[in-house]
Amino acid sequence: MANAEFGTVFFDEITLATFDGQAWSDTTFVPSDSLPLHPATHVLHYASTCFEGMKAFKTADGEINVFRIDDHVARMQNSARALYLPVPDTEQLKSMIIDLLSKYREQVPAFPGAAYIRPTLMGTDPSIGRAASPSETAMLFVLISPVGDYFTPGAEMRVLLNTTDLRCAPHFGAVKSGGNYASALGLVMQAKEKYGTHQVIFAPNGDVQETAAANCLLINDEEVLTKGLTSEFLPGITRDSVLRVAESLGYKVTERDIKAEELMQWTNSGEIALSGTAAVLAPVTEVVFDEDIYMVAGGAESPNTMKIRQTLNDIQCGKTEDKFGWVTQI
Repeated sequence: MANAEFGTVFFDEITLATFDGQAWSDTTFVPSDSLPLHPATHVLHYASTCFEGMKAFKTADGEINVFRIDDHVARMQNSARALYLPVPDTEQLKSMIIDLLSKYREQVPAFPGAAYIRPTLMGTDPSIGRAASPSETAMLFVLISPVGDYFTPGAEMRVLLNTTDLRCAPHFGAVKSGGNYASALGLVMQAKEKYGTHQVIFAPNGDVQETAAANCLLINDEEVLTKGLTSEFLPGITRDSVLRVAESLGYKVTERDIKAEELMQWTNSGEIALSGTAAVLAPVTEVVFDEDIYMVAGGAESPNTMKIRQTLNDIQCGKTEDKFGWVTQI
């Protein structure tokens, strides 16, 4: 696993349930390397799918901590409603995650590794004539990947500040659907080819939102600043965790609109960070803007970002008390 690409090694089985138009089936365990679908399956043509990304951590005493399972289930249900897909049952989906983790708990790596959990919902009507209609049937499965640490301390993180393009359709940004990632992929690849960037911060008309796969935060010794939630971008659960941890550490937490010019001013002495399940909280080291490359804080380290990240990590892996009620232990 140490040499494998993040998210390419999996438990031998997934948990799976189907919706027949009336009710959800019982959960079954099936091999993770085979998922037969009819070529006309709705999701393959009309992207009727949503997913979640969450983690479970092994503690020093061998217990498994599932991080913010209730919030991830609730967000997936919201995504399903937006896509007019059958909404997963709360208790069934939680059991699908917990039962799979319990069966393969020995495959959950020690920290900083984790079990990356990918619940996925997709429409399964065998019809290519329903481009304007939702799928009445669905498949729900939970896939789990033992992963190493996505974040490499000291690694360069160069981003492009794009003030022209949208990441995805503004009314659909809060939905965790593969189509949103696909819509940004070309812009991310173009920036990588032209500027050697790792990500793009989308700021249409100068309004700083998020990257193709992570929320964006500005951090200094006193404050954590980020855009308030709208329908235009994903309500990140890691983002929320970072804000609440930061507040508990004494930082002022501010949610408001941020202009591109303000972000660029922040590069003079502050820190810029990206938050998401995989990397948790990763510092940006360089920003490309108007064809120029700007070092963040002159290339200095990001002590506040790393302090908040470490505190959140300690909660996730059981090194410190979970005062927020985020951890479900199995």
